[in-house]
Amino acid sequence: MSDQKQLHRDTIGLVRAFACPACGSFAPFEATACSACAATIGLHPPSMTMFELGNDGVDIDGRCWIRCTQSVTLGCNWLVPEEGDDARGRGRCLPDSLIRREPDASDTVAREKLVPTAQALRRLIYQLLDLGLPVQPFWRADGPPGLAFDLLSSYSERERVTIGHAGGVITIDLVESLDAYRESLRVRLGEPYRTMLGHFRHEVGHYFQHILVETGSGADEYLAECRALFGDEQASYAAAIDRHYRFGAPANWAESFISEYATMHPWEDFAECFAHYLHITDTIDTAREAGMVLQADRVRFAAPRDVVPLECYDDVPVERLLDDWSWISLFFNRVNTAMGKSPLYPFTIPPPVVTKLDFVHRVVRASARERRAG
Repeated sequence: MSDQKQLHRDTIGLVRAFACPACGSFAPFEATACSACAATIGLHPPSMTMFELGNDGVDIDGRCWIRCTQSVTLGCNWLVPEEGDDARGRGRCLPDSLIRREPDASDTVAREKLVPTAQALRRLIYQLLDLGLPVQPFWRADGPPGLAFDLLSSYSERERVTIGHAGGVITIDLVESLDAYRESLRVRLGEPYRTMLGHFRHEVGHYFQHILVETGSGADEYLAECRALFGDEQASYAAAIDRHYRFGAPANWAESFISEYATMHPWEDFAECFAHYLHITDTIDTAREAGMVLQADRVRFAAPRDVVPLECYDDVPVERLLDDWSWISLFFNRVNTAMGKSPLYPFTIPPPVVTKLDFVHRVVRASARERRAG
């Protein structure tokens, strides 16, 4: 085994802080070349690490891996086998193969907005794979309904593109990649947080509620508990939308919900909690891999203990995850405000939401264990 391969095998646990395989410098998630030594690099999905590429790709365990065909058009740095296994996905990495509809090549304005949107999609899929959740492509006939993404532009389509989920298909409006447009919507809707990655995380929550809670192998165990926590998802969604946009959230919503939008319908409550679970776990992982530790004896306020993010929260109660998060988010919020920006995580998590996040935590971890066992 080459030294490069051995390096990657030894660092598989570091899933978000990537290093250049040539010089060891920090490599951003989207990097196609090392900024320090200019080595050409790409992300190898099975090991979730960076490899250095030659003109003909890179040999990994006797198989040649090359750039995703969307490396030029979408800025993708993922690697794919030179000889793909699936006709529909051949040449495209897994995230890019999930794009069912996208703007025509002649629509250069919309295609420009597709690039950052596809980057957010790759971040989503990477995290889902890292958590051990099933990512079934829509173009495979076997298994539960597969994931598909329609990435469209309301400017190009000349009609409103509604962000949402239906039957495994997640629709995203590319116009939301425009900061000014997205910020104006955030302010108009009274939201404290609105990002493209946040949209992906919320909408994929609907998908996983359907395949893991409502119809999956654990439905008999989960569905009654889910309804007790979030409400009956069989309630009229149309009526819930009308009520929400006519009257808004209940006056005391912050006592039981993570956001005002979560109050609209049980499906939205679950999706919001699922999205926040992804926000929290991803940010904690990022902090851990940066070596961030809160030392209680060095801060200027009372802290009950050192806060050392765990390598894995699989086998601990969600309360440990959220307690670590309360201190880590406090730090990040203060950093943001020190720069004159809004807090990074402008949310509070009341006890009922802790219980809801615990449910999401258990469903996600159980799904991962089931996949590993299978």
